[in-house]
Amino acid sequence: MKKNQLEIACFNYESAIIAQQSGAHRIELCENMNLGGTTPNSILVVKVRESLHIKMHVIIRPRGGDFVYSDEELIEMKQDIKQYKKLGVDGFVFGILKDNGKVNKKQNKELVHLAHPLPCTFHRAFDVVKNPEKSLEDIIECGFKTILTSGQGINVTEGIWALERLQELAGDRIQIMPGGGLRSSNIKLLQEKLDYTFYHSSAITDNTEMANPEEIKELLNFL
Repeated sequence: MKKNQLEIACFNYESAIIAQQSGAHRIELCENMNLGGTTPNSILVVKVRESLHIKMHVIIRPRGGDFVYSDEELIEMKQDIKQYKKLGVDGFVFGILKDNGKVNKKQNKELVHLAHPLPCTFHRAFDVVKNPEKSLEDIIECGFKTILTSGQGINVTEGIWALERLQELAGDRIQIMPGGGLRSSNIKLLQEKLDYTFYHSSAITDNTEMANPEEIKELLNFL
């Protein structure tokens, strides 16, 4: 039987431990919440990997800002994927666009190939693409397994209709993972519209970068 699952975006070691202890199915490890999440340093990756038995995906994003990367930044992303594969992570999260707002298929394919056989998620760069339906097909062609998106809304509640449409178009070819302002206060609304999937939340409920164990448990109550 299919069932919904929960991924927690963790910006530090403590949040990763909280996520596991609170019953999350997977974490996305990153740093710099104020930048929207960037590649975590290798010391943090090793420390979290050694402490977790749940799955751990790592974001590969060398800086905040846009999702158009220089040749030097692309080399850095490739080196991070090579290194973190050796450290036993379970998957990668990234997304590269062109200046015109289209998916950069060439560069994304290079990273997906490098990450193989680990699964890759195309992150919220999707929320700024010019043509979501064409971009969906391009991302599938690149070999990604999941798209993390708010449905191009400010948050998942605003993007709910787009999320529903994307899930219909995707079918079983790729997983659409709602994320962006997802909390226990609005997850039920999404579940009423969406098919079974992974849900993505930082579960942060205050001005810190720390996941709230009660919020994670509350989210899980709705799954």
